[in-house]
Amino acid sequence: MSQNYKNHRRFVPTFHFMTTPVLVAVLIGAVVNLVNATSTTVYSASLILVLTLVVASAFLHSRIFALKAQNRAIRAEENFRHYILTGKPLDPRLQMGQIIALRFASDAELPFLAEKAVAEGLSNDAIKRAIQNWRADYNRV
Repeated sequence: MSQNYKNHRRFVPTFHFMTTPVLVAVLIGAVVNLVNATSTTVYSASLILVLTLVVASAFLHSRIFALKAQNRAIRAEENFRHYILTGKPLDPRLQMGQIIALRFASDAELPFLAEKAVAEGLSNDAIKRAIQNWRADYNRV
């Protein structure tokens, strides 16, 4: 299936629909366990909650760190692509989200859309909607 605006978002079922809800349920359970703890079980209930918070933090940070690394790579790739096409780097006023959206633009559309994004302050979604010839990115996770 070819990628386009309507289907470019990616969901990983085990991450989005299994791991995340289970982690939320465990967190809720840990809070309920602590609230219902007796004086003899409050210490262990507290430890369970703290461990759950540590796991949730690690879970969220692993996702955030991976996205930041991908964002850096996308910024470098799109800056290089724009330089090859125009002889100039991307406008430094472009925000990261705009650059991420511009990666879907064809080579023919990239320079014009990059200028338009800066001049009109286009949102990420507006940039994606303006693309006529979609350039698929199957590697973003």
